[in-house]
Parts: sequence; structure tokens; C-alpha cells
Amino acid sequence: MTPHPRGALFATSTMTGFGIATWVTRTPAIRDELGASIEAMGLVLLGLSIGSMIGILGAGALVRRLGTRPLILLGGALPVVGMVLVALLAPAQVPAGVWAGLFLIGFGSGVAEIGLNVEAAAVERHIGRPVVPVLHACFSLGTVVGGLVGIAMTAAGTPVVVHLLVGATVMAGLAIFAALNLRPLPREATPADADASTSADASTRADASTSADARVTAATRRSVITVQLVLIAVITLAMAFAEGAASDWLPLLMTTDHDAPEAVGSLVFTGFALAMLIGRSAGTPLVTRFGRAPVVRVCAAVGAVGVLLVVVSPSPAVTAVAAAVWGLGIALGFPLAISAAGDHPTDGDRRVSVVATAGYIAFLVGPPLLGFVGEHLGLQTAMLVPLALLVVAFVVAPATRGDEQPTDASPAAPARRPADR
Repeated sequence: MTPHPRGALFATSTMTGFGIATWVTRTPAIRDELGASIEAMGLVLLGLSIGSMIGILGAGALVRRLGTRPLILLGGALPVVGMVLVALLAPAQVPAGVWAGLFLIGFGSGVAEIGLNVEAAAVERHIGRPVVPVLHACFSLGTVVGGLVGIAMTAAGTPVVVHLLVGATVMAGLAIFAALNLRPLPREATPADADASTSADASTRADASTSADARVTAATRRSVITVQLVLIAVITLAMAFAEGAASDWLPLLMTTDHDAPEAVGSLVFTGFALAMLIGRSAGTPLVTRFGRAPVVRVCAAVGAVGVLLVVVSPSPAVTAVAAAVWGLGIALGFPLAISAAGDHPTDGDRRVSVVATAGYIAFLVGPPLLGFVGEHLGLQTAMLVPLALLVVAFVVAPATRGDEQPTDASPAAPARRPADR
């Protein structure tokens, strides 16, 4: 059988999205089985975030030492084990067990996320076309399918244990497919290697004054790159926080603030996920035509409008429409920030790790923070937090513009991709 390495990447991303949606659509039922308040549920959700953060922090070093393949394989196995734990321990009313299951799901997803994004960013640099948005579209596809299954299971009154075990079986199938087909895509030497050698020779021949000027220029470039990377990380944090807020709290917002049935909460989340899938699938050509920065700015603006509508919504119907606008708006924000971080001739992998870490910081602090605010002021009011972050992302969106990177200023630098215009 001929391996399909890209199919393995897409299968793992789809599996992650399916698993998250399977969990999210049953959060109201799991909360009821645990007898947890909104604030206590935020602490349970913290297991997912802490697992993700530990995975992401460890993955940055592991991917440089071991490559991406072990991380992606681990990311396929652990979420399956975690889902089984949640399925068995939620009906048994063991919050610590549910927390542990979510920790495994988060840890596996975290290490896989770094491996997948580093690999996709490398492919994107190699072929000169947007690839990371396609990878994230697969995640959204998984969330849509998982959401639809969740709606059907919820409407049919399927017990949580049965639903989650079925979900774990589907996830295991995708993970096995990925394991059988995964092959790290080859890296090619970049023109920066030759540039570095040439620069070293020139430096040896230069006089003291020229060398001093070169050192000042290099220091300035490093400073600009650092500032740009921080701003990209801020965008990643804002987009991840907005996406995580919807994933963690939309179903509960519908059932608590609007007294909607559980199935309606699942339906609203699935609409959000479907909007993200549409945005990531249909929006990629816009990146090629207009460039990253304008698209990121539009994403932040549209997403902020959607979140604002959720905050002021008087009814479940308006919230459902607003959630779709929210998802459509932020769809490309996270993957484009990853692409911007990876768009570097020599240090793309490390930059992707740094920026992805910022995204998982959002997943770490998001659930308890929104749970605390939601417990005292209502979940609708709590959504003002992701709204504020999206406004910040709108302001700093120009940081994702490829032609602002100092490494492109040299006449010897490689030609920019269409997405960098």
C-alpha cells in the first residue's frame, strides 16, 4: 500500500476536531452527571487546558530532537485513551477522573498540534501556497462531523458513556490510519544557508567600520523579528481564546443563559464549527490574493461582531446566527498566525512553537476565567473577554504581513510567495 503522508496529517487533525466536538456537545449532560456548578465545570475543563499547555511546552524541544512523527503518533493515541476515561468516569460521578481524561486529550492534542503545524508550515514554505489553513479546515471538518453526531446522539437520548465510546472508536480508526501512512515530508536546504556562508566570508574581509555597521544591522533585525513575533503571538492568543471560548461554553451558554434544550446547544456549537469550516475552506484563495494581514484584520473584525451579537442577544435564534458569524470571522485567524510565524528561512520551526504556545496559554486561562465571570455575571457577559482580545488582534494584524519581515529586505532573499504580498 502506498503511504499517504499528507492524508495522515489531515486524518490526525480531523480526529482532534472530532474528539473535541464529541466532548463539547455533551458538556451539559456531563455537568449534570457530575452535579457541577459553572465555576466547578470551569475547573474540570482546566484539565484539558493544562494538558494542552504541558504538551505544547514539551513539544517545542521534542520536535527539534525527534522530528514531528513521534509527536503526531502520540497525539493520535492519547486522546483516544482520554475519551474512554471521560466516558466511563463521568457517569460514575468522578470529577477527578474526568479531569484526568481531559488532561490526556489535551496533552495528546497539544503535542500533535505542534507536530502538525510545524510539518504543514514546512510544506507551505516548500510549495509556496497556503497549506496550514487546509490543515485547520480538516480540524473544523472533524468538529462539524462530531457535532452532527453529537446532535443526533443527544436528540436520541443516548447515554454519555455510549456516545463517547463510539466517538473513541472513530478516533482510534483515524489514528490507526495516520500511523500506517505517516511519513515526515522532506525538508529542503534553504537559500539562507548559502547566504550565511557568504556573509561569513564577507565579514572576514570587511574592515572594522563595516563590521560594526553589520553588527548594528543584525541586532536591529533581531529586535524587529522579536517584536513581530510577539505581535503574532498576541494575535494567536486572541484567536485561540475566541475559538476556545466558543468550544468550551457555547452549549452551556445556550442551556443556562437562554434556557434552551441541550440539543439546541449542540446545534449552535455545530453551526459555529460549520462556519469555521466554510471560512477555512473558502477563505484560502483570499489569502493568496490579498495577503495575510488584510485577511487577519477582517477575521478579527467579523469575529468581534459575532461575539458582540452573542453578548447582547435576546434569544437563542439570534445567538445561533451570531455564533455562525463568530466562527466565520475567526476561521482563518489562528492558521494564518501560524503561517506568519513559520515564514522564516532559518528559524520557522522554533517560531511556530513559540506562537503556538501563546495559543495554548489562551486555552489554559480561558476556561476558568470565563467560568468565574460566567458564574457571577452570566456567560453572555463573560464573552466580553474574547471580544476585547479580538479588538487587540485587529489593531496588531499588520504584524502578519510577510513583506515586513527584515529577512526579506536583502536583495539576495528568495522571492516572496503570493500570500506575502
